[in-house]
Amino acid sequence: MKRFLESKPAFPKDFADGTIRFERIIRLMTRTHFAGYIEIPEWDVSLRKGHHEGLISLETHELIQQRIKDGGRAPARKDINADFPLRGFVCCDDCNTPLTACWSTSKSGKKHPYCLCHAKGCPSYRKSIRHDVLEGEFDTLMQSLTPSEGMFAMASKMFKDAWGQRAGQMEAVKRLISTERNQLDKQIEGLLDRVVDADSPTLITACEKRIEKLEREKLILDEKLQNKGKPMHTFEQMFEHAQQFLSDPWKLWKSGNLIAQRTVLRLAFAEKIGFARNKELRTPKTTLPLKMLEGVSYQKKINGGETGIRTLGGLAPTTVFETVSTAVFGAPSPIK
Repeated sequence: MKRFLESKPAFPKDFADGTIRFERIIRLMTRTHFAGYIEIPEWDVSLRKGHHEGLISLETHELIQQRIKDGGRAPARKDINADFPLRGFVCCDDCNTPLTACWSTSKSGKKHPYCLCHAKGCPSYRKSIRHDVLEGEFDTLMQSLTPSEGMFAMASKMFKDAWGQRAGQMEAVKRLISTERNQLDKQIEGLLDRVVDADSPTLITACEKRIEKLEREKLILDEKLQNKGKPMHTFEQMFEHAQQFLSDPWKLWKSGNLIAQRTVLRLAFAEKIGFARNKELRTPKTTLPLKMLEGVSYQKKINGGETGIRTLGGLAPTTVFETVSTAVFGAPSPIK
């Protein structure tokens, strides 16, 4: 958020170099009115629904507060730049240490990019690997991840079916949320009874804090009940970017945008890739959506048999369908 606001000329800056204080960003991110609620403790105004529309949900706001409270934010690495997007992701095949990269100047004064391992004791320690060789190998790997049009069309159909079935489960989800909300009401009533009967100021304060926390949780559940069954966007709007990535990861990689390239690495591969000098890249472990696209294929007619759908790796079509649904929605959809 700090980088985003610093990139906007119209937003007032704190320093002459165009930067903003982190404290200012924290103050912005802790305001509940961005979630459509108001709360002013110094005026004894407890958290309540406002008359304005929120930019985010209260649940998202609470997650942000927890992340701010936890801290542990790592600074952005300065050694990752557009010249070497694979730096830190490809590892030495001998010692599994991430390869570093640099520019080397020849006697003629021309600069050449190289990758090398800096782990002392490794057989490949400080042995250079031409960066264009590594990049060429990776380009070939990325192109191999691009599914055929038929596979992608089938996967899109499966996503849409799972989306429709998920929408049909909304009533069951709303019943579960209502039950959870009723349990919160009972807990709040029990704590109020304890406050009335308590003589200890410490116990009363502890109960009041607990009640306040439960009230916030109840507001989140009320928000969920209000929004369940009303999709905020269409299927195409929700999954437009995901479908673009799955249809051609290599195209996004070749865009040259460093942020997009680093995102591709996280979305496409489950772990870092090993590479040895004078050899090819190790076969990587891809993420679940790409595995599903690899696993689904068309069954050809053999000896006059019927054309249908089969899956590689011994998975039945319904199993693949459930797995894709789990990958997208977090829970399997029922298969009729």
